[in-house]
Amino acid sequence: MLMRNAAEIFAADEFIEGDTNFPLFNADLQDAEGIPPAVQKLSDQIAAADAVIISTPEYNKAISGSLKNALDWVSRTEGNPWKDKPLAIMSAAAGRAGGERSQFSLRLAMMPFRTHILQGPEVLVGGSSNEFDENGKLTGETYVKFLTELMDELRAAIRR
Repeated sequence: MLMRNAAEIFAADEFIEGDTNFPLFNADLQDAEGIPPAVQKLSDQIAAADAVIISTPEYNKAISGSLKNALDWVSRTEGNPWKDKPLAIMSAAAGRAGGERSQFSLRLAMMPFRTHILQGPEVLVGGSSNEFDENGKLTGETYVKFLTELMDELRAAIRR
């Protein structure tokens, strides 16, 4: 829901929500079958995008296994679709820190890709089950303010 709120605030001509439902990364699988078509599709979407938004929950003090798996798979595609790509990260989590540790672990996981990660403002939605209305709209005034500022920064990064 947080990413969809960000996309609405950003108001891009086109927003594509990437699918990360991939098999677990396994070099033997890659050697036997190649890059799965769904992985190549996501890699191509990243390469073609003007910018990327990653919204992550926090699982056991880090990013989710499915997100890490997607990053691992995409890293195996030709070229580097992430290189110099403006990237906004945000998180929504059940805990009061709002996914602060997942954002830190995501920053570490993204380092090899040489992407342009925006440094702020940080959007960390804590107690997330209480921060969205029945239509999936972010309700906290401060959260909306920071999310709007982050999307403004993303627009500026694209122009640079």
